[in-house]
Amino acid sequence: MSLNKKSVDDINAKGKRVLVRCDFNVPLKDGVITDETRIVAALPTIKKLINDGGKVILCSHLGKVKDGPNEKESLAPVAKRLSEKLGKEVVFVSDYNVTGEAATKAVEAMKEGDVVLLQNTRFRGKEETKNGEEFSKELADLADLYVCDAFGSSHRAHASVEGVTKFITAKGGENVVGYLMQKEIDFLGNAVENPVRPFVAILGGAKVADKLNVISNLLEKCDTLIIGGGMAYTFLKAKGYEIGKSLVDNEKIEYCKEMMEKAEKLGKKLLLPVDSVTIAEFPNPIDAPVDTVVCDVDKMPADREGCDIGPKTAELYAEAVKSAKTVVWNGPMGVFENPILAAGTIAVAKALAETDATTIIGGGDSASAVNNLGFGDKMSHISTGGGASLEFLEGKVLPGVAAADDK
Repeated sequence: MSLNKKSVDDINAKGKRVLVRCDFNVPLKDGVITDETRIVAALPTIKKLINDGGKVILCSHLGKVKDGPNEKESLAPVAKRLSEKLGKEVVFVSDYNVTGEAATKAVEAMKEGDVVLLQNTRFRGKEETKNGEEFSKELADLADLYVCDAFGSSHRAHASVEGVTKFITAKGGENVVGYLMQKEIDFLGNAVENPVRPFVAILGGAKVADKLNVISNLLEKCDTLIIGGGMAYTFLKAKGYEIGKSLVDNEKIEYCKEMMEKAEKLGKKLLLPVDSVTIAEFPNPIDAPVDTVVCDVDKMPADREGCDIGPKTAELYAEAVKSAKTVVWNGPMGVFENPILAAGTIAVAKALAETDATTIIGGGDSASAVNNLGFGDKMSHISTGGGASLEFLEGKVLPGVAAADDK
């Protein structure tokens, strides 16, 4: 997959209708947006197109839309907030059909620099099915140019992400990436394809199964691979250790052995925890106070569960990060939602904040952990796409990136 894509800087938007796929999948509570990070992230691309005299048509999904179109998952609150942020009216097309007559009329009435937001793309039903072909064409009919700025959706071959590009190309238009998408490609793509070394990758989270291909792919790319979180215990069990009641994926023990052998064969460092913070019972609720005992990993009691890396491990991991030039981190080191079991995750975040390396946080839980712990502004890049950034790290082709025109 070529990563050298045309961007909004390579097109002339003046007087043109520009369809922009954004990621406005924001959290809502009683119709109020509780976190506007994704709206703020989309502004540079939108403002650029407004200033260039484009007629800017925005589209996005919101939520899962399991029970059909509904006002709770309407993009109306996003239109309101966008209008405030841009200091100009964003015309909202509330039609559940998304690209129907109301959308056509709103676009026909646009002047240069105007902004229209279409209704939730998922209100059209399954975007990735046969219905998607028709929907893709209707989206393309509204526009002359297409900009993908929704990295969080770029791993899905949906109508508004990939399908629309074929029809834009057919009518002689261009498909490019926005500033947010470009930043993701620059940081994540270059980290994996062309990292400044030493390159350290840190993987955490609960399950080995979620990160199978990521572990294998990163072992080939990085110099040191650090494993933490719940999935570390499957590796420890593969080494023959007692792991008590800790999370384990018994079907992946052989895989973990293979990965340790692969690391050795490639001359890569694979770091596993040397001590663990253990508990007798899982806290309920998850953030309730809990008593902990730190054990070395070769002395774990059979009746306790490991829920965070221990202080010796935190020190070992922090030391490995110090000399790095590129660090990619995906997945917390323990049950970080509990303040008592967040120490390992905090220690890693702190180590990343203090290093001179390019630090890339791969979306999802690691992104929220870094932001919640107050280290967000110390990182070089925090990815906006959990699933998409994982697939990027796996070395998979992302449909939304591949569909953009090469330079």
